Amino acid sequence: MATRRQTSAVPVAEIAMALLAQPEVIPRARVIADQVAALLPGAAAVVYVIPEQDNPEWTAKATAGEVTVSEAVDFNAGTLGVVAENRSLQVFEGASLQREDFSHLDIRRTALSLAYAPLLVEETLVGAIELVCYEQLVPDTALQSLEEIAELASPAIATALNYESERNVSLQSISRVAQMYDLEKVFNSTLQMDELLEMIAKKFAEVLKVQGINLWMVSGEAVELVSQAGFDATVSPGTIQKGGEGIAGNISESGESVLIDDPDDERLQRRNSGFQDGAVFSLLAAPLMEHEDLVGVVEALNRLDGLPFDEDDQFLLANICETASNALHNASLLEAERKVEILHTLVNVSQEIASTLNQDRVLEAIVNQPQRVIPYDRGAIALEERGRLRLKAISGTAQLNPSDPDVQRLESVLRWASGLEQQVHISQREGEIDDPRPETREKFRTYFEQTGSRGFFAIPLADEEGRLGILSFESTDPDFLAEAHLEIIQVLASQATVALRNASLYRQVPFIGVLEPILEKKRRFMALGKRRRTITLASVAAVILFLVLVPMPMRIDGEASVAPSHTDFVRADFDGVLDKVFVREGERVERGAVLAQMQDWEQTAELARAQAKYNAAIEDMDRALAMNDGALAGRRRVDADYWRGELERVHGRLEAAKLRAQISGVVATPHVEDMNGKMLTAGSPVMELVDTSAVTVDVAIPEGEAALIRPGAKAGVKLESFPTRTFHGRVAIVSPKGEVEGDKRVFFARVEVPNDDDAIRTGMQGRAKINAGWHPAGYVFFRGLGIWAWSKVWSWFGW
Repeated sequence: MATRRQTSAVPVAEIAMALLAQPEVIPRARVIADQVAALLPGAAAVVYVIPEQDNPEWTAKATAGEVTVSEAVDFNAGTLGVVAENRSLQVFEGASLQREDFSHLDIRRTALSLAYAPLLVEETLVGAIELVCYEQLVPDTALQSLEEIAELASPAIATALNYESERNVSLQSISRVAQMYDLEKVFNSTLQMDELLEMIAKKFAEVLKVQGINLWMVSGEAVELVSQAGFDATVSPGTIQKGGEGIAGNISESGESVLIDDPDDERLQRRNSGFQDGAVFSLLAAPLMEHEDLVGVVEALNRLDGLPFDEDDQFLLANICETASNALHNASLLEAERKVEILHTLVNVSQEIASTLNQDRVLEAIVNQPQRVIPYDRGAIALEERGRLRLKAISGTAQLNPSDPDVQRLESVLRWASGLEQQVHISQREGEIDDPRPETREKFRTYFEQTGSRGFFAIPLADEEGRLGILSFESTDPDFLAEAHLEIIQVLASQATVALRNASLYRQVPFIGVLEPILEKKRRFMALGKRRRTITLASVAAVILFLVLVPMPMRIDGEASVAPSHTDFVRADFDGVLDKVFVREGERVERGAVLAQMQDWEQTAELARAQAKYNAAIEDMDRALAMNDGALAGRRRVDADYWRGELERVHGRLEAAKLRAQISGVVATPHVEDMNGKMLTAGSPVMELVDTSAVTVDVAIPEGEAALIRPGAKAGVKLESFPTRTFHGRVAIVSPKGEVEGDKRVFFARVEVPNDDDAIRTGMQGRAKINAGWHPAGYVFFRGLGIWAWSKVWSWFGW
């Protein structure tokens, strides 16, 4: 008996040390199983744990000996069910058991006895040890050893379960953070609203792992389904819901999220009415808020694992809704800016074509200016002349060449489109032309091959007096016109029709506005007496002599605005977060001064790694030299040179984190000190520096007077900020390219003005006068009128 007790004695210290060396459940379970199987010759052991106390089941974590067991076992079944009920040491003889009692075991030998030791921690069952004996019944000494091992195993298994639970929670948190970061990057990768809506629905479905996602956006007093991901048979895109008409409609009024985990819920019953396949058994919905204003609603339908939604899912949806709301806000700002740009362009075009009766200027404005907001490659307009349509203007072309094959080809297509007397919209995608008529497809297949275009749109110009012409746009992109662009073209066509009709009528009666006033003045002059006529003629002669013979200085007046002579943008060299800003708006800085600091912990860590590698390479090289191993020293020197290069590169990246001034000047970016923590992309501007030591004043010179200005001419500038002070300078250059301002075209004279006291600042406005030399008084007073008269005469009789 003494020998047997000594054979089965438990090495407590060794087992404890082995358990402490392994923090996880499976390694500890293997240690336990090996120790139990060693109690008896030919025995086998299984260690079970209960991972979740709320939903208990036996899970085999380790085996030893000739035994195999399924991973999960019913908690109340068979011999393990007896252990779960009694929670004490249990021994069963194989002869007294049915095979069903231990069916969880896959064994190829006859089991003579089974022994079970529960693993208890403060009356909580965390697992069990199963001992299977094939050659003998379990002796008392083995049972005693089994109990001793169980006493060691219970806290070891419990702490391992807690360790893995905490680790899994941490990993889930890290995964959730990474997931949120990925979502934010994806959502902020585009500002196109249509792409963003589709992307939000798709990403929500991936993150939540659901059958379908519905994205509703506010439309007036209701919400409209604008995007779907996955499958939902109960609603379709374009569906509109108001309050009381559905879950999304109710949320649009209440602004509160909804969690439905009961398939018998009345709201789901109404939604699933009439739908057998794809019914909704669980639903989660949350509002999309933008600064306390509702912009939309997100619905998530049916988890893919078949379980109902819970509060964790609701919390996750609320978080990603906030990220999506920020992205939608940015996209809406871009759309608003585009609408403003569109309206501004339409106003400019309207002013340009309504401010003149010159048909050529009207035609030029119609085909060129809309290109700011409509992405076409070529715009053209053709007008009816004596019953025949003739091409009059092409965008980007100052002078048409009627013999050019491209011009002839376009004119032919416009004649064909004009004959249809309706809008024409033809596109070619993947070699297919989207028109039902074969002759149209064949015509445009040839036309697209010859021009390289893939999209064509034409709209007739007509009013109540009849057809006036046709306006067309082309592009290499078949989808270059969105719905907003078509609306712009409709408005533009209406404005163009009115302007062209007025210009056409004006050209038909060119003398009517001139002859009537002249005849009236002649009648009044002849009605005067002879003496008064003589005095009048003498006065007119004296005035004429004065205007012809007396010289006067001529000054060209124009609006002036101060522009910086030198402007520089401080930009980020790499993607990162702006850590600190050291300057404020209006602060003067010198070239090379550090203006801001980006987060450089990654570069600092990379520098430390490179330094360590370099030091190690140097030490290895020195050691090899000390050992007279020239070959090894050569290799280590190559390594050292490589890491020295890496050090220099990392030093450069670390230095790039300091944003320095490239010029001396004044900080001109508003609220630059509030940019701390802003995410920057490589090349994005951080702040603007303005060099005010030398100031250039842009003076807007009317188109008709630009030829009178010469470089070096004196100029006087009076700014609104200094009403009693005149700044003097000289014209440096007159811009070679004119710009449209309001209803006229101007050229800019760049006047250099000394600014020694930094009184003049960028953006100041006022007026300036530029000396254009001495000219006869009549030239000074009536030059504009003479030019206008000459242009009229030339337009009527010129060659």
